[in-house]
Amino acid sequence: MDIDKAYELINAKLLLWLREFVRLLPNLAIAALVLVLGIYLARIARNITTVVSKRIIHHQVLNSLFANFVHVLGIGITIFIVLSILNLDKAVTSLLAGAGIVGLALAFAFQDIAANFVAGIVMSFTRPIEIGDLVKVKDYMGTVESIRLRDSIIRTFQGQTVYIPNKEIFQNPIENFTKFKKRRLDLLVGVSYGDDLEKVKKVALAAVQSVSHRSEKDPVELFYEEFSDSSINFSLRIWLNSTQQPVYLEARSQAVMFIKTAFDANNITIPFPIRTLDFGIKGGEKLSDTFLNIKSDTND
Repeated sequence: MDIDKAYELINAKLLLWLREFVRLLPNLAIAALVLVLGIYLARIARNITTVVSKRIIHHQVLNSLFANFVHVLGIGITIFIVLSILNLDKAVTSLLAGAGIVGLALAFAFQDIAANFVAGIVMSFTRPIEIGDLVKVKDYMGTVESIRLRDSIIRTFQGQTVYIPNKEIFQNPIENFTKFKKRRLDLLVGVSYGDDLEKVKKVALAAVQSVSHRSEKDPVELFYEEFSDSSINFSLRIWLNSTQQPVYLEARSQAVMFIKTAFDANNITIPFPIRTLDFGIKGGEKLSDTFLNIKSDTND
């Protein structure tokens, strides 16, 4: 191939590119305008989403997530429109197919993380727990310190920090002691069979009236429950105005002390378990005679 022929081929190729560039100049101008306008609108959409989400969702991380998602979505739509204007439809199709494959692979690889993430989003809307609530989730009971998109942090009464995945909170029963703003103290007490039950009820109800943080709107309830081996058991139900664990423990301690003091003052017996020892005594025999018989058998 001589130099002149090579020059002609290169020149023809350059002229073809130049003609295509000139032909695409209007599309390039429109694409550039759409790109700038799309980025500007995506930024406005992000700001609007931030303002609206703050009014609906009181979760800073989730608000930022939604705002960034809207921003990225707006930029992505803008890029696809720009590629379509430039007649790069095949590139758009390839990008969509690749994004779908990558998204499917990531969904299988991080399904547990995705499940916790989705549970965190749902919990942000439903709000079954909030920071500062006293809750019990599975075997853990304590105060909620933080609610994040992947997990929540609970501080137990022993001082340990427990990180619970949001999926576990979302899929299991939750005992929230704070939502109702009150907490009930159930105290089981036993009295002897020889005591007057009406007197016991009157004395017990009067004894716990001065328990700290007792709700004045909710009366103390007493119910006899069962005939036990050595006592008749009843339960006291006392509503407290506070749900905090230290208040609950102090109220329970006071109730025990007040009932013990009142029962002692009114000669009401709190029995202890009774055990009967069988010495092989036959009906009608005295215990002393039985001991003599056992001693005689031993001497023989």
